[in-house]
Amino acid sequence: MNITDNKTPEDERDIDFIALTKYLWSKRKLFLKCCGIAIVAGLIVAFSIPKEYTTTVKLMPETNNISNKMGNLGGLAAMAGIDLNSGNSQDAISPDLYPDVVHSTPFLLELFPEEVINKKKTLSTTLFDYMNEHQREAWWSYLLKAPLAGVSYLAELFNGQEENPGKIDPFFLTKQQKAIIKELQNRISVYIDKKTQVVTVSVEMQDPVISASVTRKVIDMLQSYITNYRTQKAKQDLEFTNKVLKEAQEAYYKAQQAYAAFEDGNKQIISASSRTEQERLKNEMTLTFNVYNTLAQKLEQDKLRVQEQTPVYTIIEPATVPLKASAPKKVLILIGFVFMTIAGLTGYLLVKDKQLF
Repeated sequence: MNITDNKTPEDERDIDFIALTKYLWSKRKLFLKCCGIAIVAGLIVAFSIPKEYTTTVKLMPETNNISNKMGNLGGLAAMAGIDLNSGNSQDAISPDLYPDVVHSTPFLLELFPEEVINKKKTLSTTLFDYMNEHQREAWWSYLLKAPLAGVSYLAELFNGQEENPGKIDPFFLTKQQKAIIKELQNRISVYIDKKTQVVTVSVEMQDPVISASVTRKVIDMLQSYITNYRTQKAKQDLEFTNKVLKEAQEAYYKAQQAYAAFEDGNKQIISASSRTEQERLKNEMTLTFNVYNTLAQKLEQDKLRVQEQTPVYTIIEPATVPLKASAPKKVLILIGFVFMTIAGLTGYLLVKDKQLF
């Protein structure tokens, strides 16, 4: 009986693997040449991609349970006859909705006129113009976009429609404005930690100073948006109460002057009609005073409610100018090119020389 007939399939696979390894090792010069070409190509690609800088800010929003905050001044206000617990409710905008707010079209449109200055201070323009005219791209992007740009130009030429990117109409957005909005949505990210409720806002731009300034502007706008939303109803109540209070004050002063004038002109008269008129004027003055006094208390209550409903944000990590580029990852690009070259060349050699069979 031949000894080779007793070999198991595992032994045959081992022998094939060893033979395969030896075969690939014999082609090591070819692998080195191809890897060298891959490294050169990877360096060209890595240095052709524009640098991107990312600025990250972390902030802690205030708890949205208004009833707990109202309790701070509840005892003091109760001594003045003011009830701060009426109308309390939880905030309708939770941190989970912050990404939707930041990526909304009205929010991003407010960023368009923001003035930005690059690191070298050679460029000072609006964010819209910077995104529209001063973005660098890889050389192959221009080759790919050239045919589409020509077709788009011809289409606009035949249609005879001229877009005015300087005019912003949220209802009728131009193609450039929509493209900039989409680009900003990709460059601005908002992440919410479900456990700690820490809000992380990151902005990626091709200039480090512009990245930091836009991040700071986004944070300020987000805080203003949430503050205005939470205090809008209280501010409306405060404005209405202040208006009605002025009317009540004028009515009280008028009733007070009428009563004083009647008193001065009827000191010696003791007729029943004069006493009746005096009582009527006094009651009217008392009534207008009670209304005025009630509204004055309501005004103080509304002022306290506006203050209590104004959220406070704690900036954990402020916006700073990034020192290093966050993209492209040149090392990863080189590793990817070398890996794809080795894998592709290995597959080509095995199929070509039928080493897999």
